[in-house]
Amino acid sequence: MFSLKVIDGNGRTIAVGRDEEEVNLMVAREYQEGDRILLETSEKNIHVWFQVDDAMGKSLVYLTGDAHYQIPFGEKRINLSPKTFSGSKHLITVRKAKEFEPKTYRNLALNVNDLHENETCFPHAFANVETRGESVFAAKNAIDGVTANECHGEWPYDSWGINRNPNAEMTVDFGREVEVDRIVIYLRADFPHDNWWKKMTITFSDGEDMELSLKKTGSGQEFTFEKKKISWLKVSHLIQSSEPSPFPALAQIEVYGNDL
Repeated sequence: MFSLKVIDGNGRTIAVGRDEEEVNLMVAREYQEGDRILLETSEKNIHVWFQVDDAMGKSLVYLTGDAHYQIPFGEKRINLSPKTFSGSKHLITVRKAKEFEPKTYRNLALNVNDLHENETCFPHAFANVETRGESVFAAKNAIDGVTANECHGEWPYDSWGINRNPNAEMTVDFGREVEVDRIVIYLRADFPHDNWWKKMTITFSDGEDMELSLKKTGSGQEFTFEKKKISWLKVSHLIQSSEPSPFPALAQIEVYGNDL
């Protein structure tokens, strides 16, 4: 059983929908500060297609419990399309995945619904540093599926920014064990404003490290390896080029594989 609710800042439910397998909740109201979305599920540790806003699209995610999504306003919304959460009609959806869907080979790192506070809707990206704490440089931007990278700042040019910290690290947590064999890296490529990383290290949850040698390009850089079973991976040991800019950043990371 799924329940989708929109709850206002005073704790009042302003829209609700329930069903066994699939819920389409239309909200006929402009969002106000304090509004949040609550997805409640009677079943835990399941795959679902989840959409918090029709302008963002949906992702196949792994739920370990109820999911909360705070509607963003102001600075916290500029890493999203300006169409997102705007207007007086909104469609929120959830559908239980069919048995074959999680077994499909796909980008397991994609989650358009990720948030800093997310603890139950995977994959989830987090980092030990994000430039000035601004939404346009949050770790979650690196798994939102947007690969536009020839500029920096507001959507669609959001990225993970490291605030010039040589010890920056970002983790992608899958929330369960998956099998992977391919990583694609999109560096932010607003040259000459941006610098770029010559090397980065991927540490897998099985303890293995893999050093990636990167090029100065805005194109996706693909790395393949023997299939491995992991539950998370970490990006670290970021070595930037000798170019003068102090601003390297990660536009997107894709991790390909399937559920076991």
